[in-house]
This record gives sequence, C-alpha cells and structure tokens, in this order.
Amino acid sequence: MGEKLRSGFTTGTCAAAAGKAAAAILCSRQIMSWVQVKTADGTKVNMELVQVKQEENKVYCAVKKDAGDDPDITNGALIGAWAEWISEEEAKKAFKECYIKHTKAKGVICLAGGEGVGTVTKKGLSCPVGMPAINPVPRESIFTHVEEVKNRWSITRPIKITIVVPKGRQLAEKTFNPRLGIIGGISILGTTGIVKPMSEDALISSICLEIHQKAAEGLEKMILTPGNYGERFLKEELFISLENAVRCSNYVEKSVKAMAGEGFKKGLFAGHVGKLIKVAGGAGNTHSKYGDRRMEILCQCARKCWEGPEAFPPELEQQILESNTTEEAAEYLNQAGIYRKTGDAAALQIREQILNWTDGRLCMTVVLFSQEKGIMGIAGDIYEYRGH
Repeated sequence: MGEKLRSGFTTGTCAAAAGKAAAAILCSRQIMSWVQVKTADGTKVNMELVQVKQEENKVYCAVKKDAGDDPDITNGALIGAWAEWISEEEAKKAFKECYIKHTKAKGVICLAGGEGVGTVTKKGLSCPVGMPAINPVPRESIFTHVEEVKNRWSITRPIKITIVVPKGRQLAEKTFNPRLGIIGGISILGTTGIVKPMSEDALISSICLEIHQKAAEGLEKMILTPGNYGERFLKEELFISLENAVRCSNYVEKSVKAMAGEGFKKGLFAGHVGKLIKVAGGAGNTHSKYGDRRMEILCQCARKCWEGPEAFPPELEQQILESNTTEEAAEYLNQAGIYRKTGDAAALQIREQILNWTDGRLCMTVVLFSQEKGIMGIAGDIYEYRGH
C-alpha cells in the first residue's frame, strides 16, 4: 500500500475563508490570524490568514491555496477578498457587475470579482455573461459565511465582498478559460469544497474495489456516475437512490469492464452530456488530456437522427462545432427541434460502446442530461432503478 495522498481545498473554499475573515474584521475591528469555514460537503476547516490589511472602511484578507497532493496550477496561489461598506444607493446599482443576496436581516451582500478573477464573455457556463467567474456553489458559500458574520454582529448595512487572485491573470493562461470565454483571470470553482488528489492507479483500484463490494453484497444491478453532477441529477431530478452507486470519475471503460468482470449484466450509467458524449465517441477515459471531440460527436449524433427532405442544415452544424460548451450546443439543438432525438442517439451509442467494451456482457441503461434543460437522452429503462 502506498502512502495516503493528502486532500486540499478548492478556490471556492479559499474565497469563502478570505471573504468571511475580511467581513469579520470589518464588522468587529478585531484582528484575527485564522478563520473557520464549512465546506459544501460539511467539513469544518481552519485556514490561516497570510495577509491582512485594514483601511478606514474596508479590510483585505488572503489565504494560500493548498491543493494537497493534487497537481493543481493554483496550488500555493493567494486567494484574497476585500470587504467594504457601501451605501444603499451603491447596493442598488451593483447588480450589473455583482451577485446580490438579500439576507434575513435585510442587509444586502454584494459579491464582485476583482483582480485575477475572470469575467464570463460567452453563454453556456455556470455564470451569466458579463459577470465574475465565481461558480454557484462557491458563490453561495461566500454569501452564507458573510451572512453568518453580519448576523453575529447584528449588521444590517450593505457590504461588498470583492474576491481577488493576485496572480490569477497569469495562472488563467495555463487553463482552458481563454478558450471557454472567461477572460482576465481564473474561475472560483468547487462542488464539495475539498480537492481530492488524483493518483490514477489508486483511484482506479478504489473504484474497482467499490464495484467488487457491490457484487459481494449480492446486487444484480448498480449505478455508475462520473461524479457530483450525475449523482445530484439522479437524486434530485429522477428521485433515484444512490445507495448502490459508484463514482467512476473519468475511468468509464475500466469501470464497466470491472462491472462485467464481477458478473453484473446490467446497470444505470448517468452523467452530464459534456462528459458522457465523449464515451459516445469511443473515449474510455474522459479526461481532457486524452482529447476533446465533444462538438464533433454531438454533431454526428445530430446528423444521425435528422429527418426531413432537406439536408442537415450547414448553419446548425457550424453552430454546434463553434459552441463554447455542450450546454450552448444543446440550446441550438433545442431550437432546431432535435435536442431529445440527438440525446437519445448519443445514449444509444454509449450503450453500444459499453456492450462492445464488455464483449456483450453488460447492458447499461444510459441517461444524459443538460444542467439547463434536464434529460437529454435515454437508452433503456430508468424506471426499474426507482427505489434503488
């Protein structure tokens, strides 16, 4: 057994910590050297403040990003936040460039992106065009922690939190952000708040062990998802229990082969179209380092299900191929009236690919979804998994 790898924290957790600390010092005028935050998965974390600056009506705090043993380009970067008082009038105008939350105490919190935090310029991402690239889960975490501070000191006046990443602009050049249409810096990300290190061999072994355990429990079918998004969709949208679910991360081919090797003959495979569409094109590992043909594969599936006397519209093909994200491409497919047909074709292609990988031994029900539009495609019967 190798040494256990150390987990770290997302940029979202760091931003929440910096924001909470800056707000706390602004409200109390008491200097602090560390701050406690709760991650999205409920873990309590104490983070050291590496920088603190006080001015008359504003405070700056920063923490250092610790990604644990995960190879993350933001590891060691400073994630900071300014907290400042603003007037009611300024708060009313802030919605054009800030995220706004009206708290129970009627005190508005404005959340902005400052130096080194990217701005969204294209549709299809988790943040609106023109707004800071602070994703929904970190955004809510920052709001929650700052509201907690305001409530503690009974503050009702508006407060503005501005997240900054001093080296964010340089770091962003090493990411996909420029291609995605996020300019000027990095994104503030995270779904659980914790970064779990990716040792490939250890992770694959862990996945195979989980599958073996499910088989040892006598299960005849199980659920496979790449990660948080798939699990959340199954639970919240399809009301399917995750008791018999295993996360396969990017390792789809190895996971379904493990299932077949353990004697499973069927199961449910569900995930976001952006991840699963790669499997429809034959990708056994969906990590971006193995290539990205998402739009080409989507286009192929759309062509396959196109009906009518006219040829497949070249303008639709161009729109799909030039889409920034699969969410954007899904919108074009929806406008063309073939959103669901394309999804069904992709789901069927994934099902056939899994059959091919497992020599016909594993017949999976496949569900693809879009965050904006819900179910995009189904191959098989999802109803037999209700109650599982």
